[in-house]
Amino acid sequence: MKRLSSISLSAVFLLVALSLQAVAQTPSSTSDLTARINQELEKVFKPNEPGAAIIAVKDGQVVFRKGYGMANLELGVAIEPDMIFRIGSITKQFTAVSILMLMEQGKLNLSDEITKFLPDYPTQDRKITIEHLLTHTSGIKSYTGLPEWLPLWRKDLKMTELIDLFKNKPMEFAPGDGWNYNNSAYVLLGAIIEKITGQSYSDFVEKNIFAPLEMKQSFYDNTQRIIPRRTAGYARNGTTFANAQYLSMTQPHAAGSLISTVDDLAKWDAALYTEKLVKQESLKKAWTPFVLNDGRATKYGYGWGVTTLEGEKMLTHSGGINGFTCDAARLPESKVYVAILTNREGGTANLVPKIAAMVAGKPLRDPVAIKLPATTLDKYVGVFRLQDKGDVIVTREGESLFVQRPNAPRQEILPTSETEFFPKAQPAARIRFKLQENGAISSLMLPSGMAPDDEAKKTDKPLSKAKEAVTVDPALFDRLVGEYELMPNFILTITHEGNKLMGQATGQSTLELQPESATKFTIPQVGAVIEFVIEADKATSLILLQGGQKLPAKKIK
Repeated sequence: MKRLSSISLSAVFLLVALSLQAVAQTPSSTSDLTARINQELEKVFKPNEPGAAIIAVKDGQVVFRKGYGMANLELGVAIEPDMIFRIGSITKQFTAVSILMLMEQGKLNLSDEITKFLPDYPTQDRKITIEHLLTHTSGIKSYTGLPEWLPLWRKDLKMTELIDLFKNKPMEFAPGDGWNYNNSAYVLLGAIIEKITGQSYSDFVEKNIFAPLEMKQSFYDNTQRIIPRRTAGYARNGTTFANAQYLSMTQPHAAGSLISTVDDLAKWDAALYTEKLVKQESLKKAWTPFVLNDGRATKYGYGWGVTTLEGEKMLTHSGGINGFTCDAARLPESKVYVAILTNREGGTANLVPKIAAMVAGKPLRDPVAIKLPATTLDKYVGVFRLQDKGDVIVTREGESLFVQRPNAPRQEILPTSETEFFPKAQPAARIRFKLQENGAISSLMLPSGMAPDDEAKKTDKPLSKAKEAVTVDPALFDRLVGEYELMPNFILTITHEGNKLMGQATGQSTLELQPESATKFTIPQVGAVIEFVIEADKATSLILLQGGQKLPAKKIK
């Protein structure tokens, strides 16, 4: 549910050489499939760490189901596959289908303006429809990206208080003009469901979806309620784990407050091949990429990302919420469904598409890089302009090419042809250069999650001169060490380790701070800059600059 440089929905695909026909023909092949899946999972989920439950289904039959790691570190309880996890933004699928149910009942139209049901919502003279909310194209500010939201994690909020957080924020774009993942939109959908039905979102989903499908282990999460088989959530703390930061489950609401099991999610997927909940005609709309006002297609429908896997449509969604991450995908043509639920933050290592490919018998091949001479690579070098988003810098070092987006670390990219490249760390992604008739580069196309690809136009702007490496006496690092409070319950801890200055935000990994001066440091991995304020030869505060935001933090320890 949180904005994760992920959430994202893109996947890294690895080579899987498996014939589904062989699986069906011989017991040894079934055993081989099980071994292959288990091998992939054991690489990621270790026995004494927070782990995962997984299910893989083919043609309505479970072909793999298992638990890995620990459900509770304090009690030493191992995960079993029937245990309950927060599913984060997979909640959005249930919200979307709830809206479609109300549509089929004649209680709303997707083209209805939201003010028909929420008359007091300030739309800033824009026409915002229910469909805009479903497709993340409303332009409304997502509250999970607001700095003022972080201090409120522990507070129970009424629906009106939650909406008050974002309703008066400036629009990011006109409705239908752009795509930006938006938890606020799904909170508003929850409010609309409650307004139309007179029921709480929780009651509506449990009575109209969970009960008919016999999803007996699925609920709206409530931390006070005793729910047997519920796992504890964890966040990585350096090389170990800590209990996840508390989050009031009043806040994710229809954007991310549901909990479930892999077994119940398999029941959910099976129901989507039927008309138990809504007609297939309605689901077809949910699984069709939304088209923006300018004709560009997104990669998102209503509560599902819409991509492809070896030429076959793949419907997918991930979820990230305090203490938990999850991922699920369905291949309707192959009738394959895979879900992985974890009780730790940090992602599922793109395992779902790998395993879905194994089960479907559709071998996925990593792209094969070719070698281009340095003289050819030079024609790609330059400054490319992303409209309203800053500059994309392409540089060459030796025989390697690098791309750096605004406020992001640079990535090495490898060529598969003279126009197509892929990031070395993300071989499933594609970066494409457009050529003019004379062979010169005119622009490059960058993948942008579920949004349409970004086009960056080549400019005549010269590259900035590379900054000379700055050396700072490590003895000066000691005056910077301490804990800095960015917001209540959100601390940036600065440590001196050997000759390096390190930083770790609450619940996140430790990263090296690279000096630009004795008081200014960069963190390339996350596109951030930290400036320390020195008084009497000791740091008393710092300023974090990231993503266009400037966050001061006082030293508290």
